[in-house]
Amino acid sequence: MKLIILDHYFQASEWAAKYIRNRIIQFNPGPDKYFTLGLPTGSTPLGCYKKLIEYYKNGDLSFKYVKTFNMDEYVDNTHILNGNAADLQAECDAFEKKIKAAGGIELFVGGIGPDGHIAFNEPGSSLVSRTRVKTLAMDTILANARFFDGDLTKVPTMALTVGVGTVMDAREVMILITGAHKAFALYKAIEEGVNHMWTVSAFQQHPRTVFVCDEDATLELKVKTVKYFKGLMLVHNKLVDPLYSIKEKEIEKSQSSKKPYSD
Repeated sequence: MKLIILDHYFQASEWAAKYIRNRIIQFNPGPDKYFTLGLPTGSTPLGCYKKLIEYYKNGDLSFKYVKTFNMDEYVDNTHILNGNAADLQAECDAFEKKIKAAGGIELFVGGIGPDGHIAFNEPGSSLVSRTRVKTLAMDTILANARFFDGDLTKVPTMALTVGVGTVMDAREVMILITGAHKAFALYKAIEEGVNHMWTVSAFQQHPRTVFVCDEDATLELKVKTVKYFKGLMLVHNKLVDPLYSIKEKEIEKSQSSKKPYSD
């Protein structure tokens, strides 16, 4: 497990975006080899998404051979998971089959709630759960009211969500945790044991988990824990430095395809 600690939200977002960029480019996706990416909703990943858009517009990153799966969707909207499907369980089962057909998720990116839930796997969710219909806790409804003009009556009370087990099946997981209001959840995820009341803690048991956070999110951690992981940043920063570019890959390909001059 890696814990990446940056000074503030924007640095954490940029580090996460750089990591995703490098993973995609190093994977070298193509028409017969797609990079499959699991993505979260919510406000935490917005900074990361803005950087990825910037990389794309600059020509440094391509999503041509990238497949994405959303972590969750409210039961009143239509995106990746269809919250308006006539048979919601069939929709969830089909989603699992699509992930399997795509060869599984290469990198699942997730955010968490203040109560430590990932996707909509609320406290008490099974740690081996699959994509399903989930009733939302009041804390989650209150937290998400900001997306519905602060009107609680407009916030859906149910959602479709990937399960903890679905995310655990990914070959790698990156969790974004920022802000003081997520500090206790990060403490539960890092310093205490695996607990279904804090579903994010399940990723202690994943062989390749990267937690990316800002200073505010570390407020509940022990000083020695923070110092330990900060001491590893010289090593962990090598994951994003050098920062690869698709333009450099194209130049390398064009140079290697040129035939040497001969008589």
